[in-house]
Amino acid sequence: MGNEKELLNVSKATIGRLPAYHRYLQEKLDAGEKTVSSTAIAEDLRLNAVQVRKDLASIAREAGKPKLGFAVADLIADIDRFLGYDNLNDAVLVGAGGLGKALAGYGGFKHYGLNIVAAFDTDPARVGTSIGGVKVFAAEELARLVRRLNVLIGIIAVPKEAAQSAADELVKGGVRAIWNFAPVHLNVPANIAVKNEDMAASLAILSKRLAEILNSEK
Repeated sequence: MGNEKELLNVSKATIGRLPAYHRYLQEKLDAGEKTVSSTAIAEDLRLNAVQVRKDLASIAREAGKPKLGFAVADLIADIDRFLGYDNLNDAVLVGAGGLGKALAGYGGFKHYGLNIVAAFDTDPARVGTSIGGVKVFAAEELARLVRRLNVLIGIIAVPKEAAQSAADELVKGGVRAIWNFAPVHLNVPANIAVKNEDMAASLAILSKRLAEILNSEK
């Protein structure tokens, strides 16, 4: 991950926007563009230009130049350094079902500093197989192998009934961060970082926005 002191000085909202900047800048770099202005970024991503300038100023080593803007490659490197994308973090995946297979098969994680090194499941038919090139181990091996591999990130992709026990085993193994895809609140020690992906909440927001659009068109 990035420098802890730097992270403390940057808001969660800014950190949440950095991956979008990173994707945008990478597209510009792939297209052969060398520089980009914060105004152009704001317009293309439909964001507030003042906010974009503040976001980039908080992580860029060098300020943008008048009329030229930021050097695209340098700004990508700054985001990589800040978020830790240039320093892969190993992770384990708990759950080798449909969602687990999708997560393990997504090669893009490595571009964002995440490397899934092992998966775990309670289904004997899945143990010993591979998903997305990741070997599946028996769930009872979870804590021991996490500790042995010194993995600090755990990804939970199991039904909600099994999520808490999975979290307990991850904590027992020594993980310090959990990415939770199960629709349930996890009880973990205060020194464990948890990021919940609530698909129901996301769908509710999408449905609400769709309703507003349809109503405005009447």
